[in-house]
Amino acid sequence: MRLFLASASPRRRELLSLTDLPFTVEVSEAQEVSAGGPDEIVSRNALMKARAVSARHPEDAVLSADTVVFLPETGCVLGKPADEDDAVRMLRLLSGRENLVYTGVALVGPGFEDVRTEVSHVFFDEMTEAEIHAYAATGEPMDKAGAYAVQGRASLFIRAVTGSPSNVIGLPMHLVRRMLSKHGLFVFSSTI
Repeated sequence: MRLFLASASPRRRELLSLTDLPFTVEVSEAQEVSAGGPDEIVSRNALMKARAVSARHPEDAVLSADTVVFLPETGCVLGKPADEDDAVRMLRLLSGRENLVYTGVALVGPGFEDVRTEVSHVFFDEMTEAEIHAYAATGEPMDKAGAYAVQGRASLFIRAVTGSPSNVIGLPMHLVRRMLSKHGLFVFSSTI
């Protein structure tokens, strides 16, 4: 059984490569939904992406993920910014606040659909208007849920992360390992 990653994200490719499993990237054309709570959104999107690629490879396994940022204080769900102004808007909302990063992970293969969700807490320091605009202008926020990359320049503003660090990057690897292992696709060994 081959493994497909239904994601265009270079960060997800990099994280999945830590398993040393051979996999093929095939981007899903599934239309993402944005209605509902954060857990529901990421679970549904991850499953739709995996199913779309699985339809083309029914004998293989497909892994997909979807990530959003949730502000419990305001109830806002943040996806990827539409443009630099939208990134500035999101960063203003995040400044000085806690946010929750939800990632839905789906693994679909012959006879199984496994969908799980991981949540991590991220605490931002206060950002000045100049810092918000300067960070948005770097372009780094543009393809990131919540308009920030914890592993990039945004780390200058992040006070703490509670939970899975790889979840905040976009793929909770401890969860992925468990899912792949459950379905006989991965066994950790010292040769990795």
